[in-house]
Amino acid sequence: MSGMLIRGGRVVDGTGAPAYLADVRVTDGVISEIGQGLAPKGDERVFDAAGCEVTPGVIEVHTHMDAVMWWQPSLDPLPGFGVTTVVMGNCGFSAAPVSDDPKVRMEMVKIFTFFEEVPTEPFLQDLPWDWRTWPEYRRSMEKHVKTSTNLAAFVGHIAIRLAVMGLDAWTRAATPDEIRQMAAHLDAALDAGALGLSSNFMDHDSQDRPVPSMMADDAELSALIEVLDRHPGTSWQMILDTFFHLDAPQMMERLGRLLRGHKVRVQIAGGAALLKFQEAIRPKLWELNAKFNAEGLDFWPGFAHVPPTTVVNFFTSSSFAQANEYVWHEVIQAPTEAAKLALLNDPDWRARARDSWDNKAFKQSMIGTPWKMLLHDSVTGAGPLGLNLQQLAEQWKMHPSDALADWVIANGVQSIVNREPHAMEHELTLKMLKDPQSVTGLSDAGAHGQMLCGGGESILFFTDYVRKGELTLEEAVHVQTGKQAVYLGLSDRGVIAVGKRADIAVFDMDEIQARPLKRVFDVPDGKGGVTWRFSRDPAPMRLTLVNGVPTFENGAFTGALPGTVVSPSPEPVRLAAE
Repeated sequence: MSGMLIRGGRVVDGTGAPAYLADVRVTDGVISEIGQGLAPKGDERVFDAAGCEVTPGVIEVHTHMDAVMWWQPSLDPLPGFGVTTVVMGNCGFSAAPVSDDPKVRMEMVKIFTFFEEVPTEPFLQDLPWDWRTWPEYRRSMEKHVKTSTNLAAFVGHIAIRLAVMGLDAWTRAATPDEIRQMAAHLDAALDAGALGLSSNFMDHDSQDRPVPSMMADDAELSALIEVLDRHPGTSWQMILDTFFHLDAPQMMERLGRLLRGHKVRVQIAGGAALLKFQEAIRPKLWELNAKFNAEGLDFWPGFAHVPPTTVVNFFTSSSFAQANEYVWHEVIQAPTEAAKLALLNDPDWRARARDSWDNKAFKQSMIGTPWKMLLHDSVTGAGPLGLNLQQLAEQWKMHPSDALADWVIANGVQSIVNREPHAMEHELTLKMLKDPQSVTGLSDAGAHGQMLCGGGESILFFTDYVRKGELTLEEAVHVQTGKQAVYLGLSDRGVIAVGKRADIAVFDMDEIQARPLKRVFDVPDGKGGVTWRFSRDPAPMRLTLVNGVPTFENGAFTGALPGTVVSPSPEPVRLAAE
């Protein structure tokens, strides 16, 4: 395609500046001209955008497409929601670097399959594993992967630790020599264009082990900070515990101490603590963020504009384990339907499950709030349906754990249980959306295939916040585009301006809608068949362009895979409106 002229639309340029009517010319993947009354040139295609908004493409700043992109390059449903760039390597998880030892490499695969609910077999079969270092991984992506969106990626602290320390990464602090090797891995990744480092100080795996990055001592963290400090434009993403043990303030204080004297941008994922149950830690987190930034540190609290949408299945879900309910997690891990049913019917297992439910599970989790566990999706139709687990337990006059076990037996282990979303502090969410130094929209787009899917939830900025008058259209576009580009250091996209990459979304505000989750059976199971994941119907966009190529048009994905691997600029990104 030689070029396209997008005519007659209202340009919302991503800087937060007022919208204006203009035509936008795209040539060779770049925005080449903006103005009114532009005439077509040569064989340039004309796209009629009358009555539509013309905006930068959405930058999904927190996804886990690291494995999925190899077998589902469309990254459905993202093109239909105007997404043009996805960020991977979050939460300390990345597919590189990896160890030469297959057993150690399998540990990283297990982490992905547990937390992100992707099948193990395609992860092992569909990825070429022709890399050991992050630079080799990038070269492999550029050679073998073609996707509907651009790809940007952090390098995972967990992956670095496993590559250097092997299985010892789970259990101990690193030696000085191991720390030097970790620093070298990070240095090489940043030289090769990684966005930065992602570390995880919250999660436990399927065996209740703290993830390896939680074993890092101050010496290790300081060495990694020194590397980040040498690479302007990169950042450090920190996943702190704002969900389970709620020790994020203590960890944030530790980070502030270690970061003094360094110029390192830090994203505290969940750092705004906008869910109502986080009220005990919220004041301290906000106080520390303000204090550190006043001292000259560069902290960016990250948050989702919607609460996590949790759906529990009985084959891959991590929800029970993350609720610290490891007896019920035995059902998830049981290999067959018969094995699962045997556990659910076993009196000894039931006794252990009741005890764990009452005495070990986190009180803010779904286990501690059975009235929020919604029984809506049955395979057999046996029911009862349309009520919550607390109501069922009262109706059947039994413990909630026993009631859930009996319900699953009657309705089939392929049934799923929905969880009512956590309540959010709405006014504080609006405040954070308008804060110029925050990372917006950490909704795990397309991740956790059989538990939740944030893919498409970016549209809620328009269908909820703009339509209710809580954000202007310009603000809603800015927080998903230009603001993300500033944080990530992506200087060549995120705004509609001459010379920028032509990552563009065109949509009619009257047409787009939030779409419900639906099951799609298209995930290879590694055994010649398929399993399911959650997706959504498109918003839809009228047009999504990635590097000037339409990926969504006429109500459907076009099949085009024009995405490239993108890297941060060492120079600070500034928007025209600033």
